[in-house]
Amino acid sequence: MDEFKKIINKTDLHFFRYCEGTFGINRGVYNTIEQWFYKKNIFYVTERRLYIIAFLKHVFGPNKSYGKFGKGNLISKLHEFWIEKDKITTS
Repeated sequence: MDEFKKIINKTDLHFFRYCEGTFGINRGVYNTIEQWFYKKNIFYVTERRLYIIAFLKHVFGPNKSYGKFGKGNLISKLHEFWIEKDKITTS
């Protein structure tokens, strides 16, 4: 099994720790992101995790640097990502 499949199939705690260690997000931010994608009808856990990683890479870029979302900025970044995702898949 390749490394990426191992990451998305980890337990919830270990997947969160991966996101925390790689992107510097806290549990509250992680939960908000996961809930947001769930409300977008991404019901399967592994699919949702793919979206979470893609979103975090979209926000933080290739540097995987630590960052913070300002008040209200997380949801606006999620909306921005969702629109960009739709543009890419419909092109």
